[in-house]
Amino acid sequence: MRKTSRTLTPRGRSRRTFLAASGSAGLALAAGCGGAPRPEVSTVSHADHSVVPDAYTLPELRYAFDALEPHIDALTMEIHWGRHHQAYVNGLNAALDEEPSLRERPLELMLADLDAVPESVRTAVRNHGGGHYNHTLFWDTIGPDGGGTPDGPLASAIDDAFGSFDDFRERFRDTALGVFGSGWAWLCQNEDGTLVLHDTPNQDTPLADRLHPLLGIDVWEHAYYLAFRNERGRYIDHFFEVVEWDAVRARMRGLTDEAETARAR
Repeated sequence: MRKTSRTLTPRGRSRRTFLAASGSAGLALAAGCGGAPRPEVSTVSHADHSVVPDAYTLPELRYAFDALEPHIDALTMEIHWGRHHQAYVNGLNAALDEEPSLRERPLELMLADLDAVPESVRTAVRNHGGGHYNHTLFWDTIGPDGGGTPDGPLASAIDDAFGSFDDFRERFRDTALGVFGSGWAWLCQNEDGTLVLHDTPNQDTPLADRLHPLLGIDVWEHAYYLAFRNERGRYIDHFFEVVEWDAVRARMRGLTDEAETARAR
């Protein structure tokens, strides 16, 4: 039976050893001759999923693998970005090779209306397309300049929806802790622009529930197990130290502008 998402309205060889071993070779190659491991740096601030590429690719990161330490360690970043996210990209492209007509359709539209995706590749698009979309948003909204609190329209919207930033943070934490097994917790805008908390299982996206995601935390174990083992709560606390609120606010502003434009037509 499929685990369902839910929205919260306002107000032996250990696994650790195995995961470390699986990424150590790649990290050593990335590190080179003693330097900090670093992916290629992108000049693009975020991916535009409304543009249909010939083939999907792993998005470049804006920062080095070790740039988020001590909150997210370099080895986790290398494995998470270079292996897990790459696997989602590969799986999505394989699905589109099987159904080439889907290459005419933006990823966001496919994920928002999975019933319109051919059944032969629907599960692959849901899992791999969702994984690509979710992780791209994840990398876009965290960074070395993160932490602190939001300001401007985002701060006001959080206060309106949750009472205060501290109340929002506590409820977001509870939402992330409440995800059973693997999945995501989200801060989203609903169709009238109100902020809500939401969670999804596996690699499902809020798009399928007619929500616009602004911020998401990956609570699959691969996102935190090396550093925090089974202490998901500690990982969530450290996640808030790398959230770049300007990036979150920029996503909200764009969505709000789109809604206002649509109403004016």
